[in-house]
Amino acid sequence: MASALPSSVKRAVLSALLVACSLAPLPSATLERLSLNDMILGSTTIVRAKVTGSNAAFSGPIIYTHYQIRVSETLKGSSAATAEFVVQGGVANNLRQTFSGVPQFSVGDEYVFFLWTGKSGATQIMGLTQGLFSVAQDGAADPTTTRSTSHEVMLQRGTGQQVKDQTLMMTMSQLRAQIAATIAGKGAH
Repeated sequence: MASALPSSVKRAVLSALLVACSLAPLPSATLERLSLNDMILGSTTIVRAKVTGSNAAFSGPIIYTHYQIRVSETLKGSSAATAEFVVQGGVANNLRQTFSGVPQFSVGDEYVFFLWTGKSGATQIMGLTQGLFSVAQDGAADPTTTRSTSHEVMLQRGTGQQVKDQTLMMTMSQLRAQIAATIAGKGAH
């Protein structure tokens, strides 16, 4: 009859396993920190819109989720009643892919979306979550918009130094004014 390992050995093995697991790198994205003016100037389109639906499909080995939005206000770019953007990841053919830093949405979510369209024709969000300002659903005439702090590694443009991200909050009218001023060349840099 084989004897059981002493409890002190079990604890040592378990401790070593926990330490090894905690030292393993966690998946994360590294982002260049974009200022609000960077996002305004770099965006092809800026819209206030609600998510109305989504579908996911493979493009080569990567799953992309295509989100459809109903536009209530266009702050930059051409005006359209609806639009679509893509994010990496999703569920297609019973397979799930996830990517660090990529936002997920539900039908009815309302945001100010900072979108850019690349050479491929695909429209994406500027800087992953950096290009999203959630719109408060409190019924206010001038609702608060919030860009939440990103939990991804952020690097300062030009220096490559790691920096902490900060939450940005302003009313919808303040955001509109900043967008208009920046487009007119009067925004603070």
